[in-house]
Amino acid sequence: MPAYLDNAATTRVCPEAARAALEVMTEGFGNPSSGHAAGRAAAARLAEDRAVVAQRLGCAAEELYFTSCGTEGDNWSIRAAMEFNKRRGRHIVVSAIEHSAVLEPVRALAAQGCEVTYLKPDKSGRIRCEDLQAALRPDTALVSLMLVNNELGTLQPVRQAAEAIRRSGCPALLHTDAVQAFLKVPFTPAELGADLLTVSGHKIRAPKGIGVQYVRRGLVPSPLLLGGGQEQGRRPGTEPTAQIAALAAACRAWDDSFPAHLSALKQYALETLAAVPGLEVVSAGDAPHICAVSLPGYPSEMLVRDLSDQGVSVSSGSACHKGKPSHVFAALGLPKRTLMGVLRISFSPENTRADVDALRDGLIQITKTRIAMR
Repeated sequence: MPAYLDNAATTRVCPEAARAALEVMTEGFGNPSSGHAAGRAAAARLAEDRAVVAQRLGCAAEELYFTSCGTEGDNWSIRAAMEFNKRRGRHIVVSAIEHSAVLEPVRALAAQGCEVTYLKPDKSGRIRCEDLQAALRPDTALVSLMLVNNELGTLQPVRQAAEAIRRSGCPALLHTDAVQAFLKVPFTPAELGADLLTVSGHKIRAPKGIGVQYVRRGLVPSPLLLGGGQEQGRRPGTEPTAQIAALAAACRAWDDSFPAHLSALKQYALETLAAVPGLEVVSAGDAPHICAVSLPGYPSEMLVRDLSDQGVSVSSGSACHKGKPSHVFAALGLPKRTLMGVLRISFSPENTRADVDALRDGLIQITKTRIAMR
């Protein structure tokens, strides 16, 4: 059996989610905005599914908006926050190791005249609270800090960021990309002090094409899109009820024991991969499902390709980089040989020790058949 260890990129859809999607596509397929019986039934199912997801996220149903993906949620959050605070400031604080779905819209705003402070991580891949506090200004309108880094698995100080914003008295709204954190680490938006929080379904065994945007009660975000009145008039477009049903089913199917299983499997991987000659641990990760290692002298893309030929799937970083060097790993200041050989390993509840053993054996085989670059 192939060993799929790239679950931070995407996950296999769980059977419960697939069945829910099929049911809604073939039976409960009405448009929730329609006034007839099929539409009313679809609207009732939509409300039920929204309540399920909100319960798992730990927020009120009316604080939850369905989107197409994490990228849309990040873009919406950033632009809505700056629009909300346009008379209070044009300064943004963001970590240098955010996902490109955060960094790219921030760069676009910088090109339009906003000032941006990029927080660099320490060598472990964590943002220092004192650096964040020092970056805040009276005109800071937005702080965006991911909860779990998607390449390192490190937890970032989001709750401390909220406290720093309150202490400073600046008007900043706090956004966190929680795509890699949802259901993996315990949190609620209120506990974090987040005003805006982004989640994606396909990281938790739901299909691609469905995301969730939390907006704190009382905050009225300007829409990213214009059109119909769906999602309280804030996210127009006919609701993708099949994907939403699948997301709710994936939330129901996520067992509270899964994070412990993921954590144990990651620990087994870190111990087992020590048998690979020359392998280094780049990040053990704080989240239970992500870690990063390096085989110095062996280019990451070659490692990914050779392992794939052996039936093992890992990545050289975020799937969104598409082969480009990772800005996240580069920000750690790693030696060049270490940086060139970085691999991200990420687990799902379906993974077993046999998958890890296959990865170990594959890497050992590469060291025996390939010559490391100096």
